[in-house]
Amino acid sequence: MRMYDLIMKKRDGGILSKEEINFIISSYTKDYLPDYQMSALLMAIYFNGMSPGETADLTMAMAYSGEIMDLSNIKGIKVDKHSTGGVADTTTLVLAPLVAACGVPVAKMSGRGLGHTGGTIDKLESIPGMRVELSKEEFINNINKYGIAVMGQSGNIAPADKKIYALRDVTATVDSIPLIASSIMSKKIAAGADGIVLDVKVGRGAFMKDLDSAKKLSNLMVDIGNLVGKKTIAHITNMDQPLGLAIGNSLEVAEAIEVLKGHGSKDLLEVCMTLGIDMLKVAGIVKNDDKAKEMLNNALKSGIALKKFKEFIKAQGGDERVVDDITLLPQAKFVEEWTADKEVYIKDLPAFELGLIAMKLGAGRERKEDVIDLSVGIMLGGKTGDVIKKGYPIATVYANNKGRLDWAIENLKRCIVLSDEFVERPSLIYT
Repeated sequence: MRMYDLIMKKRDGGILSKEEINFIISSYTKDYLPDYQMSALLMAIYFNGMSPGETADLTMAMAYSGEIMDLSNIKGIKVDKHSTGGVADTTTLVLAPLVAACGVPVAKMSGRGLGHTGGTIDKLESIPGMRVELSKEEFINNINKYGIAVMGQSGNIAPADKKIYALRDVTATVDSIPLIASSIMSKKIAAGADGIVLDVKVGRGAFMKDLDSAKKLSNLMVDIGNLVGKKTIAHITNMDQPLGLAIGNSLEVAEAIEVLKGHGSKDLLEVCMTLGIDMLKVAGIVKNDDKAKEMLNNALKSGIALKKFKEFIKAQGGDERVVDDITLLPQAKFVEEWTADKEVYIKDLPAFELGLIAMKLGAGRERKEDVIDLSVGIMLGGKTGDVIKKGYPIATVYANNKGRLDWAIENLKRCIVLSDEFVERPSLIYT
């Protein structure tokens, strides 16, 4: 088999066989193929696409390029959740203890953030003492004992995807739906879950900018999951504006705690409830939405989900006292509110711009080697359609540098749009 022939086949619109895809992925992972040949193939895929079968074969080849997590020692059906990324997306911190409190084991491997999207692992590291690097034995034992564990993604999970993504990033082939779908699903399959619930974000703060593209990606990932024997469900949710009110690592942990106490962002809770319903159904705990919703509500209102979050923190070495005292989380040196000088409605909260402002404050990474400032970020006073009364904050900035704080306030005033007239709240969940 020659890579030259396979590039030409894809260039001319042909369908690559399972054997050919396995050859390509195995050879590239082992450094037998040069980057320029793999780049040529990626560009051919970018222009000609891939069939669902090809995409499924590519997904499995990348999943099996490294370690497949064996979670068979964990009791029950393991259901993973994945979000395609956005701003103030704190769903894992709320959803994992909520679902675990209902009796579904949550075995989650998460990543760090790059750019304007925050990583779950970075957020968890805001909690003093919290360990995210766990051995496999500790990971499995914690899930069997407490029903929940979250760890950083192993370096040997889908190594082919890591290599290929780095190449896509510098060859303008990132935004190919088959390549996005296979990248996401290869990692989810390698992580060992029995079922997968997907949250596909669409809008200015998401990778997918329009609903049609988000639907294509969503449908393809569901097809891949089901083709390889993983029960898979997807939802498409709005990322034109941030999901929660908090943008920044320790701020988002504090917001997750508030939501688990029955307060905080209603939008964040709504998305968590929607995803949680499907996680309970995929796990076989319930058969219908109403019963699943009832179980999740009971776990929330009874305080069992909050207790589960405490157990999870303590089990991984964290200081569980943060649940009762959020001042134990990293605190910024400077805090300044931008307050309304009259009653106004929030008309627009551009997610991407707000994410970039938070990143420039230090809450995110421009490069992989950047060190995140866990204490900084932005707290919004409301969401699009909300009214802000005179003297109340439109947004609050948390910073450790006065110059950056002043810059952030100035830029927030430029990008957040206000109105004297009523503004309708946008849709949150599309499908």
